[in-house]
Amino acid sequence: MSSPLTIGKVRRVAVVGGSRIPFARSDGPYATASNQQMLTAAVDGLVERYGLDDPGAVGELVAGAVLKHSRDFNLARETVLGSRLHPRTPAYDIQQACGTGLQAVIAAANKIALGQTESAIAGGADTASDAPLGVNDRLRRILLEARRAKSPGARLKALAKIRPTHLVPDIPRNAEPRTGLSMGEHAAVTARAWGITREAQDELAATSHRRLAAAYERGFLADLVVPFRGLERDQNLRPDSTPAKLARLKPVFGTDGPNPTMTAGNSTPLTDGAAVVLLASEEWARQRGLEPLAYLTAYETAAVDFVSGDVAGGEDGLLMAPAYAVPRMLEKAGRGIEDFDLVEIHEAFASQVLATLAAWEKRGLAPVDRARLNVAGSSLATGHPFAATGARIVATLAGLLAERDTPSRGLISICAAGGQGVTAILERP
Repeated sequence: MSSPLTIGKVRRVAVVGGSRIPFARSDGPYATASNQQMLTAAVDGLVERYGLDDPGAVGELVAGAVLKHSRDFNLARETVLGSRLHPRTPAYDIQQACGTGLQAVIAAANKIALGQTESAIAGGADTASDAPLGVNDRLRRILLEARRAKSPGARLKALAKIRPTHLVPDIPRNAEPRTGLSMGEHAAVTARAWGITREAQDELAATSHRRLAAAYERGFLADLVVPFRGLERDQNLRPDSTPAKLARLKPVFGTDGPNPTMTAGNSTPLTDGAAVVLLASEEWARQRGLEPLAYLTAYETAAVDFVSGDVAGGEDGLLMAPAYAVPRMLEKAGRGIEDFDLVEIHEAFASQVLATLAAWEKRGLAPVDRARLNVAGSSLATGHPFAATGARIVATLAGLLAERDTPSRGLISICAAGGQGVTAILERP
């Protein structure tokens, strides 16, 4: 039985464990799986592993998705009702593009830190396969006009305006509304600005695949990944990936400029998947006989002006917000980058990771030891279901810190659409 909550008393927030389904390439094994089905599978993995099905075991579920159908309007709560969590577990949705999973973790952690709840599950899910198709906007306006009509004649008059072109659906576009450019095209501009080479990108991508494969082989992911729809490992993983093989691929972004460097091999594919993290107060974990993997001790967000800022110069590239968030967070924490045993940077694109590292150095941070960077692989190998990535990284880093069995510290950096960044620090005392 938990102790009475003390509002306002700041407590340490423990990362107790994580659960995710293997990530799959879009239009593959999960083509007919919904966000709710995938998120439920990830949540049930936590419930089974940590015995969380009793009433009051979990204070709340915080989760989200970036690509959502109208039926997903209450995704987190519907996931609770479809999972093995007790039906009286409250839940709510959150969304911040690719930063959704980490923001969900932060939102839940804040409540635990302030004594407003003892435990929470946080994360997200996304399916690029089951993307919502919207009604053509012109058709939508005509249908609304018909609904508002006061007589059958007026309704027929409105419906008579429908033309064959109005039946073409609105399909989600991987483009920023303010610029019309895809995330990849934005990243290509940044890659040029920072002089990121093709060779460096391919080397980083191959390393990500090699390290993820090694993590699976040594059993590190056995307690984090639950099988789903026939998959037991991330479908995008290519253990035999090498810089030489990646060098054969043709560029797919920035091809309208000189010497394009970004390919399908050094960029993340469209992906389906879900991931969640179990967070709790130390007392809750102790009462249930659970050993915290690590503690969430700091977090910071930032945004850049990717519309009218210094985009060509690289300072305000769409995915460069962590270049500002991390130095600010480290200054508040009184730490330097050299104080971290492990660094996890979300690999939306290899070029974006390399540009971020260069920007940190430009802002006075020490160079990141590559032996400490994404040591179990990251998004280039796992794939990137937008809202799931943050929880995947938190759980992975917490597990890596616990594995060291010595006082250690890890840094998380995630870029997000809309020119935003979400960062955090995990520590194991």
